[in-house]
This record gives sequence, C-alpha cells and structure tokens, in this order.
Amino acid sequence: MAAAVPASELTSYIGKDMGHSDWLTIDQERVNQFAECTGDHQFIHIDEEKAKLTPFGGTIAHGFLSLSLLPVLSAGLLVRPQGLKMAVNYGLDSLRFIQPVRVGSRVRLHVTVVDVTEKNPGQWLVKARSTLEIEGVDKPAFIAEGLTLYFV
Repeated sequence: MAAAVPASELTSYIGKDMGHSDWLTIDQERVNQFAECTGDHQFIHIDEEKAKLTPFGGTIAHGFLSLSLLPVLSAGLLVRPQGLKMAVNYGLDSLRFIQPVRVGSRVRLHVTVVDVTEKNPGQWLVKARSTLEIEGVDKPAFIAEGLTLYFV
C-alpha cells in the first residue's frame, strides 16, 4: 500500500506517477460471476462459441467489470493522508472505454495523481487518472479520472 503522508503534503503529489499494479488475469469465471451479479448476460461476455464469431474472436469482459477492478488494483498506488479515518468513492470526472478486454488477458492499472483539493477541514479530494493496460495490447481498456474523498 502507498505510504501515508501528512495531509499538508498531499498537494505535492499532483502530477506524480504512482506506478503500476500487479498483473491480474481476467478469466471466464470472473466474467460469468459479474454477469450473474449484474444481470448482463449478453452473449459476447458469456457464450464462448457465439463470441468466437464476433470481431472480438472470443468472450470479452464487461466494461463495468473492468471498471470495478479500480479499488483492488489501485489500493497500493494511491497516496493517502496520515490519520485516515475513512475513504469514499466520490465518483468519476471522466471515463472512456477504449479497448475490450478479452477473457484470458492480463490487465494492470497505471495511476497518476491529477489534482488534490481540501474540500472542507479534514476532507481531501484526490483526483487520479487510472489507465487499465492490457498486456500485449497497444490501447488501454479504459482511462478514467476517479475521485476519492479522504476523511482525516
């Protein structure tokens, strides 16, 4: 996990590249479980035979499945203030799904801090650009500017 820093130093991370997560394999079981949770059973996600006949050549992860990996993949990358009481997802400023993630692919997250604002005393809003890279593919799965609100 990224080191905790004094809240007064959070702004010094603006523009800082926070590095990459470990690689994570997207397997069919994960995609099927996500389909069950969300009710999104579109064949391109769960029917391997039909999906082979598409331009994707096989099943692909749901875009929102890829997005849902943000918390687990960014956990060790985001800067956080010392004395943290809690952190909450504050939303997204932008999101673009660029490239589908083929089942069996490995993905990792790259994070850069874009902005840090003290919204209220003891509340820090951190905006981070997160790029989900697909191993061996030039284009990323998505680029998102996510917001995390820290309470100290």
